[in-house]
Amino acid sequence: MTSTPPSSPTGHRAPARPLRAMGVDYGTRRVGLALSDPTGTLATPLTTLVRRHGKRAPVGRIVELARRHDVDRFVLGLPLHPQEGENTWTAEARKFGRRLRDRSGLPVHFIDESYSSAEAEARIRFVGAKRAKREDKARIDAGAAAIILQDWLDARALDAPADRDGGGAA
Repeated sequence: MTSTPPSSPTGHRAPARPLRAMGVDYGTRRVGLALSDPTGTLATPLTTLVRRHGKRAPVGRIVELARRHDVDRFVLGLPLHPQEGENTWTAEARKFGRRLRDRSGLPVHFIDESYSSAEAEARIRFVGAKRAKREDKARIDAGAAAIILQDWLDARALDAPADRDGGGAA
């Protein structure tokens, strides 16, 4: 006898196998990170790592955090131009995704991150958060990572193709 996975409060089917994903908003100055809950239903901001000028992204630190939180996959936002699609920065993000995959041994899923930072900033401003400018930027990047991850989780729950860019997992 097989059992059906329970539904979430929104009425969507829960994933058959629990997952713990880490969302990544990859940027030139900061890398925002978010985590899913153990059921793979809800994404929450985790932290933002600052990239030192002229230095590579902190892949080792990201992998360390992923291990600490029992992450089994990454979801990386791809910066796609609304009219032109992929660009130089998209290629850089894909390269970063391959480095993350190679270093961690975990799959990396790509998803269009269009407007995730603007949406995160709007949400922070809506709740009236007032902090130092640098702290705001870090909160925005972690919030953008949560939005990227939540989009992927929602698409997965609906059995829709989560990798909207067609790139699949790295």
